[in-house]
Amino acid sequence: MVSLWVYLVLAAALFSIGAFGVLARRNAIAILMGVELMLNAVNINLVAFWRFVRPDGGSENMFGQVFTVFVFVVAAAEVAVGLAIIISVYRSKRSVIAEEVDLLKW
Repeated sequence: MVSLWVYLVLAAALFSIGAFGVLARRNAIAILMGVELMLNAVNINLVAFWRFVRPDGGSENMFGQVFTVFVFVVAAAEVAVGLAIIISVYRSKRSVIAEEVDLLKW
């Protein structure tokens, strides 16, 4: 049986890779991929804590899976809206470099 710390180390590594991707990349699509990696790390933590820290000891308590489904829904909405914004910016600027987007400036 795999212990809790293995899942936490995996989630921390995945979150760190995602944070590096968000902070170091200039391409907006790569930034979105980094955000998705960070959300997947959160999902791993939620399910791992649900599995190992159940107050009643039974499996009928599904809070970890419910929170994970909510994170999946938020991630899907984020991808849909993010890609729509990136496509709109690309059509007007012909670039997806995040530093070149200045549509909200006066």
